Amino acid sequence: MLSDQFIMTILNEWSFWDKEPSAALIRQISLPRQLHADLALIIQGVRRGGKSTLLSQLPKHYDLSLAQCCYCNFEDPRLLDDLNYTLLARIVSLFRNNISAELPCYFFFDEIQNVKEWEKWLHTQLERPKNNYFILTGSNSCLLSGEFATALTGRHITVELFPFSFAEYKTYFPKRNFKDYLISGGFPRPLTYDHPYQLLQEYFNDIILRDVLKRVHARTPDAIKQVVKMTFESCGSELSYRKIAAVTDLTVDTVKAYLEACEQAYLLFSCPYFSFSEKKRSMKQKKYYPIDSGLRYAITNTSGRDFGKSLELMVFLQLKRSYEQVFYWQEIHKGEVDFIGVQGQSITPYQVTWEGLDQRHEKALTNFYQAFPQANDAVIITSENAADYLK
Repeated sequence: MLSDQFIMTILNEWSFWDKEPSAALIRQISLPRQLHADLALIIQGVRRGGKSTLLSQLPKHYDLSLAQCCYCNFEDPRLLDDLNYTLLARIVSLFRNNISAELPCYFFFDEIQNVKEWEKWLHTQLERPKNNYFILTGSNSCLLSGEFATALTGRHITVELFPFSFAEYKTYFPKRNFKDYLISGGFPRPLTYDHPYQLLQEYFNDIILRDVLKRVHARTPDAIKQVVKMTFESCGSELSYRKIAAVTDLTVDTVKAYLEACEQAYLLFSCPYFSFSEKKRSMKQKKYYPIDSGLRYAITNTSGRDFGKSLELMVFLQLKRSYEQVFYWQEIHKGEVDFIGVQGQSITPYQVTWEGLDQRHEKALTNFYQAFPQANDAVIITSENAADYLK
């Protein structure tokens, strides 16, 4: 068991008690107006997408005293043999000993999914708050699933963090253009690295090994990588599980399990077919989109720069930030509408085309409105207006 002194040494290294957080781009993300002792703030997103940096910015955002903020990253190898809820209790107790009981303490726990039974422990803390506030990050979209979600109903606020949007990218690199963004993507560190795709490939391997492999209990990551690579290459197209299974010599159920695990790790997203009928929706194939266009280029053997697919991908990610749900619509002989943004009872169709709207797109929209006359006016995004829209 780690000594109290050694735990405090680790906390001091991760916290900002005797140093200031490093300067970094302020993320354009919707955060709650204030923190609450009975509500955990949970930030979810892809590994290396900027969650840790965002954590370091929150004290300034909420005007907190750094002396009252305790940070810990649970991927620190020194904690490997003690990753259970008792470690969390010790951290809170040790830090609390240094702060007056009248003052609030803020605990920033990074990559909390590595700690066993953290869910039950946090539930008890929120049930009877003691002037302690908890802000957590995780690289898994199922962080709040099962028993924890049931126990914490109404006791947490969840925020998803994506790689840089185009607006954030332009703030960081004002002289670069939209095509530069499509090629590089929005993962923060590779944008300033000499060999960005090499670093992105390392990210890809890291996500597969640390966030996907253990969830599907596969022996090696090779088959998972093959499935993901095929998915990245088919970006924006309906995906046949059977076709992938035949090529990879896997079962259909295994392919589906791999893709679900990758989606939980924020490596990619599914885009289902739009219908008010759940049965009809489930019968249609999904489309899949990677988390980032730069990562897609780094992993696939795509020849040239297929800006059309990259534009479609980045629009999809922007819609994911803006809408409750995002779908596509396609019917035989009626055409395809790239995306349907759904917010409550409001539905908005989107057509994305690099070259501009043609007869095929117009026909699809006409047929869509015949099926859904209550839909809002369509939004047309092309290479000419994409930069303005994605701001």
